[in-house]
Amino acid sequence: EPDVTIVSGLKDMVVSEGDDVIFRCQVSHENARDVEWKLQDVALQNNEMNEISVEKGKIHTLTLRKVTEQDIGTVTFRVGPYTSTA
Repeated sequence: EPDVTIVSGLKDMVVSEGDDVIFRCQVSHENARDVEWKLQDVALQNNEMNEISVEKGKIHTLTLRKVTEQDIGTVTFRVGPYTSTA
């Protein structure tokens, strides 16, 4: 299995309270396993507030819906040993 690396990392975002924000991270290979999203060191699950998806096989996206002040902090994307933060 090829080593999956991060091709294009996360970018810092500034949004207003109540808005949605989308983070994108591109990886080198499709069907990457061992992928994780975190907000403030807490692992995120796909639910009504956090939408986790993959576009075109390589672009992993995290949508945080209706953000509040409590959502301020570091977002981390991890694939295998590689991480990107914003």
